Amino acid sequence: MALLHRATLRPTKLDLLATWLPSRQWFAGPAGGEVVSRGGYRFDDPAGEVGIETMLVGAADGPVHQVPLTYRAAPLDGADAWLVGTAEHSALGRRWVYDGCADPVYAAALAHAILAGGGQAEEYFEVDGRREARRSTVTVVVNGPADPRPSAIGAVRRVVDQDRTVIDTDTVELVVVRRPGVSADRPAGVVLSGSWHGQSTNVPLAYARRR
Repeated sequence: MALLHRATLRPTKLDLLATWLPSRQWFAGPAGGEVVSRGGYRFDDPAGEVGIETMLVGAADGPVHQVPLTYRAAPLDGADAWLVGTAEHSALGRRWVYDGCADPVYAAALAHAILAGGGQAEEYFEVDGRREARRSTVTVVVNGPADPRPSAIGAVRRVVDQDRTVIDTDTVELVVVRRPGVSADRPAGVVLSGSWHGQSTNVPLAYARRR
């Protein structure tokens, strides 16, 4: 379950991404152009310390890009090259925003979502002591058998950041599709697929296979 705050973020996530995305070799869009949201989904951090959100974004008339983000209360050691930016959260204070592909908390959450069949987190706002469900803008499904007792992924050994970003861990290889739906993917392993407004059929978003 993801408990969200009714709060503001300055600069906004889309402002941060508009500056950061043109620096990625897999981004297909103009530098300095407007970035619009196509939807998003979340995973849980069991420790409750790191926010995990995957955004689907792109230029108004361009392809959809998948950007996993993690939100932290302090810098992540050794991850300066993966920092999207910092922002002020009106409820939580300063947040360090990272490309989740280099964040071990995201890698563990993605592996759990795929291999254990956990899927996406349900999203709620807390209003006057009550929880109000937030309708998801992306629906994800897992295509493959779930392991009810998946092992820990261990450390993230290497990240290869391309059109299909590979996250190598001690026990699992994870792949994040950066431009879902653009080309035919032939995933190897258990697949996380999704659909959203404008994309009515499920397309691969990520996949995982054990070593």
